Amino acid sequence: MKTVQTHRVDVDVPRVVTPRRAKPRRASPSARQQRRAAFMFLAPACIMVAIYVVWPIISSLSLSLYNWDGMTEKTFVGLANYVELFHAPTFYTALRNNVLWLVLFMLSPPMGLAIALYLNQAVRGIRFVKSLFFAPFVLSGVVVGLIFSWFYDPTFGLLKVILGHGMPVLGDPRYVTFGIIFAALWPQTAYCMILYLTGLTSLNAEQLEAARMEGAKGWAMLWHVVLPQLRPTTFMAIVVTVIGALRSFDLIAVMSGGGPFESSTVLAYYMYDQAIKYYRLGYSAAIAVVLFAIVLVYIVFQLRRMVREEQ
Repeated sequence: MKTVQTHRVDVDVPRVVTPRRAKPRRASPSARQQRRAAFMFLAPACIMVAIYVVWPIISSLSLSLYNWDGMTEKTFVGLANYVELFHAPTFYTALRNNVLWLVLFMLSPPMGLAIALYLNQAVRGIRFVKSLFFAPFVLSGVVVGLIFSWFYDPTFGLLKVILGHGMPVLGDPRYVTFGIIFAALWPQTAYCMILYLTGLTSLNAEQLEAARMEGAKGWAMLWHVVLPQLRPTTFMAIVVTVIGALRSFDLIAVMSGGGPFESSTVLAYYMYDQAIKYYRLGYSAAIAVVLFAIVLVYIVFQLRRMVREEQ
């Protein structure tokens, strides 16, 4: 009887090595202490923002869904305030005036830049000249409104002296908005000038010197060397100018009171008018929500644009 011998063949099977999960490293005591210190420093600011920014926004959104005069019980009306708002002719007049404010207010950043470039010189007496240009910014809006109300007065104002005859700027629906915007440009240009003066002090001196060695001067120096370095300052000036144009209130209240015939009213003044004069707090909150949405959309657009340019 024959025996069959079987040969054993060893086959090397590769082992599957499963990687060990790395144990999460516990933060060192010093790192935990740094995070705790950072949180403690940020906590007061976060609390203030939550109380004075986030909570009023939420309260306005909630109030806009009610009919309330500030004294009696609130009545839920849903979107009725928004429906009434979008059918009110005064709303579109105020919105058109806000757009006009926005367009003409865009003159303040380039004018502020031009004045800042003029004042950014090391000459004798330039500090006194800077203080003269800075003065409109520290004046109250009420004071600026009174000054220009006297300036426009058709009986004794300086405008009458310049033109040779009286012109009722604040009493004519065709000119009243332009007259108020011209008055508001005075302090706004001073504010943009301050921003640009601050930005000019932080310019890279090496880039400026290299550009001079390459022969750049005048407009070429400004456009290709100075303005790119002032981009963050320009962004801030534009955002502040847009917000100032959309929340314009004090000069309108002092100079025209929204008139004549509500021709100079804007959304901020329309909101005040409905809340204080007519006790329509829910309707006023709806106007505030619309104004906030317009500002928010613009700021988000500008931030995304700035991030794309930086990338």
